[in-house]
Amino acid sequence: MSKVDVVLGTFYGDEGKGKIIDYLGGKADVALRATGGNNAGHSIEVDGEKYVFHLIPSGILNKGTLAIIGNGVVVDPKVLIEEINALKEKGKDVSNLRVSTKAHVIFPYHIEMDKMLEENRGNGKIGTTARGIGPCYCDKYERCGIRIEDLYSSRFHDLLERNINNKNKIFSLYNYPQLDVEKIYEEYLEYAKIIKEYVCDTTTLIHKLLKDDKKIICEGAQATLLDIDFGSYPYVTSSNPTIGGIISGSGINAHDIGEVYGVMKAYSSRVGAGPYVTEQDNSIGDTIRELGHEYGATTKRPRRCGYLDLVALKYAIEVNGITSLCMNHLDTIGKLDKIKLCVAYERNGERTTEFTTNEEELLSSTPIYEEFEGNFGDISKIRNREDLPDKALRYIERIEEFVNVPIEFLGVGAGREEMIHEKKLIKRR
Repeated sequence: MSKVDVVLGTFYGDEGKGKIIDYLGGKADVALRATGGNNAGHSIEVDGEKYVFHLIPSGILNKGTLAIIGNGVVVDPKVLIEEINALKEKGKDVSNLRVSTKAHVIFPYHIEMDKMLEENRGNGKIGTTARGIGPCYCDKYERCGIRIEDLYSSRFHDLLERNINNKNKIFSLYNYPQLDVEKIYEEYLEYAKIIKEYVCDTTTLIHKLLKDDKKIICEGAQATLLDIDFGSYPYVTSSNPTIGGIISGSGINAHDIGEVYGVMKAYSSRVGAGPYVTEQDNSIGDTIRELGHEYGATTKRPRRCGYLDLVALKYAIEVNGITSLCMNHLDTIGKLDKIKLCVAYERNGERTTEFTTNEEELLSSTPIYEEFEGNFGDISKIRNREDLPDKALRYIERIEEFVNVPIEFLGVGAGREEMIHEKKLIKRR
């Protein structure tokens, strides 16, 4: 058995990673989050109670599971504390939470900078969540960022003052209010006191756990097509939610990674701006949105919806080395009379199955579809793949045939138990 399994999104996020993580997490000793910030959201329903996670790994719901926020995550301590308190109010134990000393901290100036930059993009808005994620990563790579460990340092006030003074100069150019150093300093000292019991060197901890043969599940945030390098730039997030980000955002090495689960829906969706080849900006997209309750867990924004894009899925598999697929919402797409699968693009008069992140090329790509029969009926109680209707099996098998990766998990309903788990062996080409 591999020590580290990874759960990643294959498209634009919101694929239902939380449900797969919840399922796999019951067999893990550690749940790890390595990238992103509170611009992500995992929704999980347990015993009729809904939990929405933005920073804390959702695996913390499993008794005895250590939940680690790795160095690659950017942390808004106010949001973290709110999430801790929300779990405590529901009677959940958070003593197993650990936060990396190396994780960078989101401050009010990051949030204000995020809003200001988006406002000034005019027609070129990228659809940021305005949580300060991008500006915090900018400071990280500009090497003026403040990490969790700095909150406990004698240098903290000086670091904060330097940053706020520099940001205030920029804010003044755009007639934005000036930020008060002392107010923010006192506020964050209080945050630091509250989270101190959870803070540690998580990289060292992870390698101790691996030496003790502990099983780790890495909870991916966002998804492949939002990756800063491999996504549809610039309509992306500010980190690497692909396999490389798991490694750099935690300190795990490549040798320890075993299964890489790619999570998808039986259709596709996207929040925010950017090209989206299979989008159905029509009654079909509206129907999918309502049937699938496609509204953001973090932003509550309605998601753009469309058919499943196998060209993009193949790309995500190649980038991440995905070994198994987890497909949610089979029940949702099965309510349509007819279902389409995108099996190629027509671009510049030619047919291609190669994905591109070039904006102009994506906008000029026309999806080529294959059509399938829908109306699967109520499949929520089915637990064996062979018991699915033939119409559903044809849809699933065409996907596997195209991408040459097995669909191991099939979500047939919203509940955590409404899942088919069966790994069909596929001889990889």
